[in-house]
Amino acid sequence: MDKASSAFSADMHGLGAPGRKLDDAFYDELTEVLIAADCGVELSERLTAALRQRARREQLADGAAAIAALKAEILAVMNTYDRSLNLSAVPSVVLVVGVNGSGKTTTIGKLAYRLSEEGRSALIAAADTYRAAAIDQMRVWADRAGTDLVAHLPGADPGAVVFDAIQAAQARRIDVVLVDTAGRLHTKVNLMAELGKVRRVIERLIPEAPHEVLLVVDATTGMNAMRQALAFHETTTLTGLVITKLDGSARGGTLLAVEEQLKVPVKLVGLGEGLDDLNAFDPAAYLDAIFGSTP
Repeated sequence: MDKASSAFSADMHGLGAPGRKLDDAFYDELTEVLIAADCGVELSERLTAALRQRARREQLADGAAAIAALKAEILAVMNTYDRSLNLSAVPSVVLVVGVNGSGKTTTIGKLAYRLSEEGRSALIAAADTYRAAAIDQMRVWADRAGTDLVAHLPGADPGAVVFDAIQAAQARRIDVVLVDTAGRLHTKVNLMAELGKVRRVIERLIPEAPHEVLLVVDATTGMNAMRQALAFHETTTLTGLVITKLDGSARGGTLLAVEEQLKVPVKLVGLGEGLDDLNAFDPAAYLDAIFGSTP
């Protein structure tokens, strides 16, 4: 995450200069920087207003003290979330959702590999049956991760794939079932209806499942990620987010805005194409990356 939002870091570094006066111009500029970083207007204005009050209350001396206080405030909120994966059941079922191109397939492959490195067995259900390429891509990542795959022919019923995968996992005592899903049908209504059906199949076999519903979001899409998250959360009740492509082309604030709006934590971040490029999300490291080293 050290490459995340370098422009945001530079702007914050300027605001956090020792001796920078805490006047109206400072707070106006801070609001603009936060909005430009895709924190969203509402969250940006709320953060700025809260900082202004704190600066008065604690008599903060300058920009350096104010930006340090802002960073600490955000970290305190982020640290209230439980970011662990709920995988205590055997099998645990992880439903992975997101639009095509968000990095969903690669995330599942990386997560399967991560689980194997932790000593857990995994099985992937290739339930995006609407694109033959999706099944083929999922098979490539399953092979790379050394993970079993349950797949049907293109065009098959996604619910049937999930049904077979969970039954196979139960028979083999597999620890975790990772369910891939379609990212684009002809309309949003069709997509969400299909996800609802897949979820019902899972619940029929394991009433308390899915144990995790992870939305994969491409950080470079900015506030469009918020619209995606709201739509998927309404249909599938998300338990966590996976942020991909959180590098120099991302503006950093999207993650803050989505967590604030949905009250759903980011649990994993993907930074590259390697099997081991999926990490547990560390709020402190994330804020260090986007704020830079404030004086």
